[in-house]
Amino acid sequence: MKARHTLLAACLLGLIACQKKAVVETAPQPGDQAVARVDGRAVWASDVKREAVAQGLIGQGEPLDISSDQFREVLDEVIDQKLLAAEAVKRGLDRDAAAQRRLAAARERILGDILMESSVGRQVNDAAVNGLYQEMLTNAAPTEQIQLRQVVVASEAEAQQVKTLLAGGATFDALAAERSRDEATRFKGGQLGPVSTDLLPPAYAPALKDAKAGELVGPFKTDQGWVVARIDDRRREAPITLAAARPEIIRFLTYDQVKDLILNLRRKAKVETLIGPPQEVPGAPREPASAPVAATPSPAKAPPSPAKAKP
Repeated sequence: MKARHTLLAACLLGLIACQKKAVVETAPQPGDQAVARVDGRAVWASDVKREAVAQGLIGQGEPLDISSDQFREVLDEVIDQKLLAAEAVKRGLDRDAAAQRRLAAARERILGDILMESSVGRQVNDAAVNGLYQEMLTNAAPTEQIQLRQVVVASEAEAQQVKTLLAGGATFDALAAERSRDEATRFKGGQLGPVSTDLLPPAYAPALKDAKAGELVGPFKTDQGWVVARIDDRRREAPITLAAARPEIIRFLTYDQVKDLILNLRRKAKVETLIGPPQEVPGAPREPASAPVAATPSPAKAPPSPAKAKP
């Protein structure tokens, strides 16, 4: 009986120790939350969010509601991955030479990511974002937004006739429906717009450049035919807001910092390529002479410079 009590006491002490260990398990980052346990080891909300970022489901730093279906789906995938990894270790698969090389390569990728996150995080800050935004506003050419009506016909003579009729009181609705060959605007009273002046087709831009609201313009020739147009409204476009421009600015600054970091590391390191250039393959298609010269490979495709963005 005494031995039984001793065994029971030992079991209870072990259980209490396990519970205490689970309670004092340290969160990997402040405010983190344990969302599951796999064989006694916690799965943290940050683990799930990191996997969601890796899969491209959310962006870096974006929230992921732990009560959402998406979070639970990714959580299940993280749990499955932990179970698979634990089973691989149990079977000794991690000790295979090929597995060791793959694990080392994965470690290098992760360390590289951590370095870039650390370096870029210091440079891509609110001051840098605001600075580039102000530069965008300074360099952006002023643009206008116009409301436009048009009638498109086959000949200059017919266009001139349409203009005369409009000047005499005929309506765009009637003439567009009756005569215009532009199916996109024909039954909309000839309405084309609103459209930004910097996005106008080449034939329209010079004709409408100095036109005032209410003024008939044309005829002028386009790919569709001869156009008679009228600007119903013309107003200066508001500049893009910082909130709208911020994601693109961050992408641009991040790419710029990563590119500089890698180029600097390459300059300091001794890198030898032990393979020759690609060999010519008879009959293979060739790049045209006008193709751009290949540059040093970059870690990611460069986003367009946010020199000007539309709201």
